[in-house]
Amino acid sequence: MTPALHATLVFEREIAASPQAVFAALADPLARSQWGTPSDTAVLIYDAADFREGGQDHFRCGSRTNPNIHGVTYYLDIVPDRRVISSETLVVDGNRLCVSLSTHELSPDDNKTRLKSTTQLASFVGEDMVKGFTTGTNSSLDGLVRYFLKVRA
Repeated sequence: MTPALHATLVFEREIAASPQAVFAALADPLARSQWGTPSDTAVLIYDAADFREGGQDHFRCGSRTNPNIHGVTYYLDIVPDRRVISSETLVVDGNRLCVSLSTHELSPDDNKTRLKSTTQLASFVGEDMVKGFTTGTNSSLDGLVRYFLKVRA
């Protein structure tokens, strides 16, 4: 058994949209499936979505041909247009890869939004999970920035 590897990951983005619009994109599973995939070869499929305090999302992600990573997100604290705190578990073939606690904070900045995303991650499969989580989150947040550039175009 691999011991748990802990990491704190902080990501920040400036988004060309209001906090209300960014919050709506975080809340809507259809929007999340559009901006949240880390690459053109990946897919994010929501099998169930319940964005509210106490709610859960059940999803699958991975390559378009084999979305074999299963996840459950639990929404712990939601302040509309300001903050979302959630925990998440990722599993492949019955093996838990990681659990995380994430805080997404939205701050108005003129006619833009500053997003700060902080994740405390416990990986059960070593450093590769931390690296993959970091790469995937960076790509997803870049996708969120592009999502609003497309909306404005």
